[in-house]
Parts: sequence; C-alpha cells; structure tokens
Amino acid sequence: QVQLVESGGGLVQSGGSLRLSCAASGDTFSRCAMGWFRQAPGNEREFVAAFMWNGAGTAYADSVKERFTISRDNAKNTLYLQMNSLKPEDTAVYYCAVEYALANYGLISRNFRDYSYWGQGTQVTVSS
Repeated sequence: QVQLVESGGGLVQSGGSLRLSCAASGDTFSRCAMGWFRQAPGNEREFVAAFMWNGAGTAYADSVKERFTISRDNAKNTLYLQMNSLKPEDTAVYYCAVEYALANYGLISRNFRDYSYWGQGTQVTVSS
C-alpha cells in the first residue's frame, strides 16, 4: 500500500523560503506522476506542481512558476518542493499525491480528482 508522509511546513515571512518533503513507500513508483497540491480554507484543492517519476515531464501552476521547484531523490523515494519568494497567498495545507492511470500514458494530471494516494498534509503559513 502506497504511503506518503509530508514534512517541512511552517511559518515564514513573505519573501522567505521553505522546502517541503514527501517520503513515499509501498511501491517502486516506476511509472506514476507525483505532485503537490494545496488547499486554503474555503477553497478547492489546487494543483501546484507535478512530474513523471521517470523524469519524462514536469508541470507547474502559473502562480508558482519561477518560484517553486519540484524534485526527487530516487534513492530515498522522496519528493521535494522548494518554495522561494513566498507570498501570503501561498498559505495553505500542502499535500503530496500519486497518480498512476494517466501517467501510464505519459500524461501529468492537474486535477486532484485523478490522484489516488495522498499524504496527510503539512501547513504552510506566510505572514505579510
């Protein structure tokens, strides 16, 4: 069974940086997409970034391009999200997730409903 555990959230001032981690277990993750989503109170869960675990593609939300970077450590089965130049509107609970069906066709979904496995989330709060 796939398990995802996020860490690294916290409180940071506007303009600061944080790195989120997502430790993944329970699969080889050889053909899937792994991504980050976020959800602020009262809002729907929104796409942040994702990539194909085999390195075949990467996608970012327009709101985080040039500021956030998704990466992985294959040896540790860990997904990262480096967040720079943080803004108050980045405040949310951040989740990592895994998607298999569309990734099998080389597609990276930006729809949270397509993702099958989720971590518990980590809170990121950016103060102004």
